Amino acid sequence: MKPTLLVLAAGMGSRYGGVKQIDAVGKHDECLLDYASFDAREAGFGKVVYIIRKDIEKDFRERLFDRVARNFDAEYVFQTPDALLTAAEQKTAAERTKPWGTIHAVLCAEEKIHEPFAVINADDYYGRAAFETLGGYLASIDNNCTEHAMVGYILGNTMSRNGSVSRGVAQTENGYLTSIVENTKIYYTGDHFSGNDIISELDGKTIPMTGKETVSMNLFGFSPKAFERFHKYWDNFKATSLDKPKAEALLPVATSDIIKYGDGRVRVFTSDESWFGMTYPEDKAVVKAEIAKKIASGYYPEKLWEK
Repeated sequence: MKPTLLVLAAGMGSRYGGVKQIDAVGKHDECLLDYASFDAREAGFGKVVYIIRKDIEKDFRERLFDRVARNFDAEYVFQTPDALLTAAEQKTAAERTKPWGTIHAVLCAEEKIHEPFAVINADDYYGRAAFETLGGYLASIDNNCTEHAMVGYILGNTMSRNGSVSRGVAQTENGYLTSIVENTKIYYTGDHFSGNDIISELDGKTIPMTGKETVSMNLFGFSPKAFERFHKYWDNFKATSLDKPKAEALLPVATSDIIKYGDGRVRVFTSDESWFGMTYPEDKAVVKAEIAKKIASGYYPEKLWEK
């Protein structure tokens, strides 16, 4: 059974200042998400499902989806503010403007998932080896498997020189995840951009980081069994947070709950790939340069898709 790639592409891009999911970075106007979709296909994934907002559908189709769909089994679904909410819950959340978060996005796509699946962000570069590792694992499990997976990255390889990043800092034991703590503001404090200059602001405290921590980049792999815990997490979130304007239901937290409540385990694979992505406007030049290097080396063809 070939796994599915599920792409979180409904973000607002507030720090980037635009729809970064479909911003061109390749030599033939490919966006970063083209390369993730291509890598997944090459790594043996059977299809890709994108989660998007309704307001970007036209541009999304014209600038990405239609060409991917000619080369790969592809679908998309919408993440809307009222999805998975009752009428009473919508009334409670009437003042809400911020998206509900990554768990909400994943649950919006549940009806399209019938096999083990991987989840990625639309604006991060993961590297083909990570897709090969995770795809191979997912192809080996069945729909009721309780051993899920994630690919972790080294914090120092995932930093931006242009501002803070949000990372789930993972704790592991014997190759399995024990917990993830979402650190929403990790950044360099000086101009040397080294592990000695990284700190995290968490719960009102300033915490020095070594740069060697294993972090989540939202590259997870699940069997459909995980949806049972995701629904429980979402129901609890709704019961406590619908009236909180900045609260988000986060995939790393729900994944950690799988372990916390004894619903299964999460294997951790580690990638030494250096991250690049589209968090800030200044990141675009870096991404274009990195993609150009990979094309020059033969890692990617100059024109990614055949038609």
